[in-house]
Amino acid sequence: MTVNITIIGLGKIGTSVGLALARHTEQLYRVGHDLHPEFARRAHKQGAVDKIAYNLPGSVADADIIFLALPADQIQETLKHISHDLKDGAVVMDTSPTKGAVSGWAGELLPENRYYVGLAPVINPKYMLIEESGGEAAREDMFADGMIGIVAPQGTASSALKLAADLTSLLGSKPLFMDITEVDSLMAATHLVPQLVAAGLVGATADQPGWSEGRKVAGAPYALAGSALGAVDPPEAIARAAVLNKEHVIRVLDNVMLTLISFKEKLQDGENEALAEQLKKILQAREDWVSKRFSGEWEESPAGVDLPTAGEEMRRFIIGRRRE
Repeated sequence: MTVNITIIGLGKIGTSVGLALARHTEQLYRVGHDLHPEFARRAHKQGAVDKIAYNLPGSVADADIIFLALPADQIQETLKHISHDLKDGAVVMDTSPTKGAVSGWAGELLPENRYYVGLAPVINPKYMLIEESGGEAAREDMFADGMIGIVAPQGTASSALKLAADLTSLLGSKPLFMDITEVDSLMAATHLVPQLVAAGLVGATADQPGWSEGRKVAGAPYALAGSALGAVDPPEAIARAAVLNKEHVIRVLDNVMLTLISFKEKLQDGENEALAEQLKKILQAREDWVSKRFSGEWEESPAGVDLPTAGEEMRRFIIGRRRE
């Protein structure tokens, strides 16, 4: 049986999904939609979709999977437009960094027997430092040999969870079932706050006294530190996602500010050696992460403790987790 998937949003992520699924056209039929028709035509030309649908509600009428590769500020309105055209058993998936909010919208807007499953894809490390965006930056192995976090509200049909796990495998990744709160916390720390911190640096320097000269000498450290801003999400999407996930974002921002304050205190006291030691530890932590991120070799659990399989995690999710 062929599964119909509609990919809404044909930028870097959506087009990469379509390209990865091109190897499985005997199992999947790919329909693409984008607010900008030229993006949809480009994705079709790249081979990322089998068909373009220019009408948004019509694009989902026959879809078993609706894959929303959209910025956070576009998801709620999109759900409103497509909810009444979803067929029985359809599963809506998204890749936004605000799973709690999207899950809430889905609960309000999706009719009975239509389900929401959130995905948190991990990018192939060889593309991690590339700043390109849009469909031109799409790659068929964008998710290869990685993992995709899967979240859903309690009571989600097991068939919807299996569909998400199967899609993850077709994308070349391993499924990892997670809690919505856990994913939102991780996305705040690793996706949203880096963009806000980059904005903070630029905001603290650009248009300040002396910037007319400073901009002429700013080099690699400044460019690299500010590169996260605009490289992943547009400003409207960053702001919307940060507000929707504000509890976790504020917590991580507080931790960042505490670290900066500790730098400031050491500078004020002239503690050269203490500051250098702190910076060395932070640099080592980053180097350890980069090394493991590229190798994929992680110390997941203490020696002698077996990790649960994806199947075990699914059973726990469906049955419910016992409170300790």
